[in-house]
Amino acid sequence: MNLSVKIGALTLQNPVTVASGTFGYGVEYAQLIDLNQLGAVVVKGIRLEPVRGNLTPRTVEVTSGLINAIGLQGPGVDGFIRKYWPFLKELKVPTIINIWGTTVVEYAEVARRFDALGGVGALELNVSCPNIKEGGAHFGTDVKLLGQVVGACRKATKLPLITKMSPNVVNITPYAKAAEAAGSDALSIMNSFPAMAIDIETRRPSLANVSGGLTGPCIKPIAVKLVWEAAKAVKIPIIGMGGIQSAADAIEFLMAGATAVAVGTANFYEPQTALQVIAGLRQFMKQKGIGDVREFIGSVQTGK
Repeated sequence: MNLSVKIGALTLQNPVTVASGTFGYGVEYAQLIDLNQLGAVVVKGIRLEPVRGNLTPRTVEVTSGLINAIGLQGPGVDGFIRKYWPFLKELKVPTIINIWGTTVVEYAEVARRFDALGGVGALELNVSCPNIKEGGAHFGTDVKLLGQVVGACRKATKLPLITKMSPNVVNITPYAKAAEAAGSDALSIMNSFPAMAIDIETRRPSLANVSGGLTGPCIKPIAVKLVWEAAKAVKIPIIGMGGIQSAADAIEFLMAGATAVAVGTANFYEPQTALQVIAGLRQFMKQKGIGDVREFIGSVQTGK
């Protein structure tokens, strides 16, 4: 059976990747799972310069989910290339590098730097992270700025561009269309929701940052709906994510219109989840007599 899919010019051996920010830079999980069985490795967000991130505590568990406020800590472009790229470039599967900036110019410069690196599979533009005080959320919730940042990165690189959409909009359709029109080769849907938890003993927020981004199984139904809405609006592929714990979860996203999926929060408590999803996809296809995963992408029937 054929599980391969295409994201722009990038071919994945199967449609299962990992969500940026939940998988470090790949090397952290290398002793836990065979990275070369994944569709791709997606690394933590990289800005031009190093970022220290937020104060701790940075994470708190909530019912069926996790709130995090890491603050996009990272080594910057040079630090990433020096410390992590020698490992990643030897993998048999492509590396998708998540990038971000606080200005359109900075986004474009980061894209340009990775375009010159050679061997990068694709760039994922983080325009939607809700737990920083500048940059991401603003770009992801303003149609005009979203188009500008995607367009600037499109001019700066020939690599496939994947725009990671913000869920914090009334209607995702105009934003999906704007990213597509500006040159994005695919969309990632979705990022985390702004959320907050309070320690009732101390009467203080559970996070040092006060609020953070909610992820995990509790957001899956919302994410599936956003994928379905965007898939009706654009022709470019979508990578669906949000609370995937099993093959059944992944299949929901694929039927809603996603071409690929990403496992996120589940990586923290069961590092084998992505491989279990791949195995479950094969089993589902075998049981249903499906020879190609693309046969059921977008196959949800909503009519009467």
